[in-house]
Amino acid sequence: MLFLQMAFGSFLVAQSQVKNYSFKKGEVLDVLLLSAKPNYDSLFAIYRKTAFPVAMRMSYTPIPGYRIQTYTQGNFQPESFILGKWASLAKREQFLAEIETHVPDFHEQRRKIFSDFHLTYYEMPEDISFEINKDKTIVATAYWQSDEEHFQRFQKQWLKAAKKGEGRMVLSLEDGKSPFGYLYQPDWMVITEWESPAEFEAFQARVSKLGVDGLQHINQFVLQ
Repeated sequence: MLFLQMAFGSFLVAQSQVKNYSFKKGEVLDVLLLSAKPNYDSLFAIYRKTAFPVAMRMSYTPIPGYRIQTYTQGNFQPESFILGKWASLAKREQFLAEIETHVPDFHEQRRKIFSDFHLTYYEMPEDISFEINKDKTIVATAYWQSDEEHFQRFQKQWLKAAKKGEGRMVLSLEDGKSPFGYLYQPDWMVITEWESPAEFEAFQARVSKLGVDGLQHINQFVLQ
């Protein structure tokens, strides 16, 4: 089973339940939603040896990711929520443009290893630091909009509902990019933290009353 393994290598998360993240303006955050095929272990060893060194030379840094515990909304059910860091948007896109020069069967390897591989990457507009406490209920939600005006209204109401429910906004991501072949491009990706599953469920009940005006689609995952 794919668990806490980065897209280009296996890195165990430290023992602390609180994970700290820090990005400088211009650095890039990868969000990958992955599921592994049964032959993952043997094929990934080859993938790690071929693709990972190229990524590292182009500034890729693995950072702690998460197993997906359960799915609360949407029709997509990946196993893992994986994160990564690049020094710049230029470096991130250089890798995408040049990787087949170094590893000609790069995409074929991925198809053999992963049944799901979706990627969104975000350039940081400013310096940002955040933490995720695995002792809490951590939820990642991706929204696609159908109408900008109605969606912005929904966002404002959503944020008020989260504040009322004493949820903590961990990270809010917009303007993500997604490469050809791995398309996953929500208009808004948000990670929230709740003291308990009950608090999160109460929040969900409030959000359900907002309706779906402005919404085209949603995926929601509880992280572990």
